[in-house]
Amino acid sequence: MTEPAILIEEAAGSGRTPPARSGDATPILRLFHHHVYEYGRGVRALFLMTINRRELELVLTGLEVRGIHHFVQELSPAKVNLLFGRPAFVAVARALVTRPLNTLSPEEDFMLGTLLGYDCEQQCRRFLSRSGQAERV
Repeated sequence: MTEPAILIEEAAGSGRTPPARSGDATPILRLFHHHVYEYGRGVRALFLMTINRRELELVLTGLEVRGIHHFVQELSPAKVNLLFGRPAFVAVARALVTRPLNTLSPEEDFMLGTLLGYDCEQQCRRFLSRSGQAERV
């Protein structure tokens, strides 16, 4: 039986978003700054990054400085899933992500994918496939 994932819950208060630095050296920080840009513009409300612990330290600092809500799901001694975004979205994601993502029910997977802003039609097709109802489409 799979043991539940350990969650490290953190949520910071609201605050202004400092400008992102375009010259950051690591690809993870460039991706993170792009996510922060999308978050600030309202393009998406929830983000998921699978990163190593060194990268986590850098990204958490950026989230805390900006007051962006987040939580960390432990995957292994070396890797974590970091979910961050609007407070209500993070709260729902925290309630859904209580075990490894590949063990979520079709309904939980659908809800998480929708919250992450994935294509709605693709999420519907994925749900139907995972729930054994794909032949209905």
